[in-house]
Amino acid sequence: MTSDSTVSAALGHWAPRLVANGVPLTDFQEVTAAIATWDDWCAAWSARAAIHEDMGRMALAGGYTLSAAEHLKTAAVCYHFGKFLFMHDPAQMRAAHDKAIDCHRTALPFMRPPGERVEIPYAGTTLKANLRKPVGIDNPPVLIMCVGLDSTKEEMDAYAIPFLERGIAALAFDGPGQGEAEYDLPIRGDYEAPVGAVLDWVDTRDDLNSEMTAIWGVSLGGYYAPRAAAFHDRLKACVSLTGPFNWAEAWETLPDLTRAAFIARSHSASADEAREKAAALSLDGIVQNIHCPIFVVAGKQDRVIPWDHAKRIAAGVSGPVMFLPLEDAGHVANNRTYRYRLQSADWMADILCG
Repeated sequence: MTSDSTVSAALGHWAPRLVANGVPLTDFQEVTAAIATWDDWCAAWSARAAIHEDMGRMALAGGYTLSAAEHLKTAAVCYHFGKFLFMHDPAQMRAAHDKAIDCHRTALPFMRPPGERVEIPYAGTTLKANLRKPVGIDNPPVLIMCVGLDSTKEEMDAYAIPFLERGIAALAFDGPGQGEAEYDLPIRGDYEAPVGAVLDWVDTRDDLNSEMTAIWGVSLGGYYAPRAAAFHDRLKACVSLTGPFNWAEAWETLPDLTRAAFIARSHSASADEAREKAAALSLDGIVQNIHCPIFVVAGKQDRVIPWDHAKRIAAGVSGPVMFLPLEDAGHVANNRTYRYRLQSADWMADILCG
């Protein structure tokens, strides 16, 4: 058992997430058992990721593309979780992040269903995204997927599959302060701006149904998605997974690593500056402008964002609400995925697909 309190805290908060989103259970057990200090975290996960990467590239060289995609997708997730909260060593973090992006990008065209990497014009630059479309459906409806503070588009496959299986295209993107954009674009509270750019891009695609578009968000993305829905009436539905109502109000309950991530990704010079910026991430005076149907998940055992934040989102909107508070679930209900993933996908398919 590790004696490092930071590692213990990370495992206490994030263990179900790693396994639920693609890390093999035995890998999780073996890697975390061998980590003595937080300084070892990224290197240990990168070493395990390299095993999957090597297998994937060998399968690809042999023409076994489906196997290659699975191995490389697993490698990407392991690299991602090596990187996701490793802000104190930017060089090591960036190296793991680059590997995660490369492995996932290599796997995308060979996944089932296949995907493509796209670039969305935004504020003089581009936002990087992964688009996957359901098989056999022309002009499918589109689900825009907003990642959280420490997640990236490379982590979204497990979340996307239930929607893809129900005939909905999944467009996961890295917004300001997230993934590939985190180094150059700071977090912004008015997330309707990047989502507006994504919606404009969807309009340019003749293989997507831009008239049937919805939005989904996880953790801090569970704030971003409702925020965007309040400003973009064309969004037909919204899913918010244990998101904050007001990020500044949640500040004191956040794990130390999460606060450090927000400091880094808001491009703040100090914790005080970051907390001031956190006040911009709020649905106060805005939540009532959400008129589309919304599915809100709350984990009553959430130690990251108190579950009453989700309750306030559900209570404040003006449109139809499906509120799912889970008594025994933690943050994002990763320990109870069977209680909401399929249910929210069915709910979304009823709206977008009839």
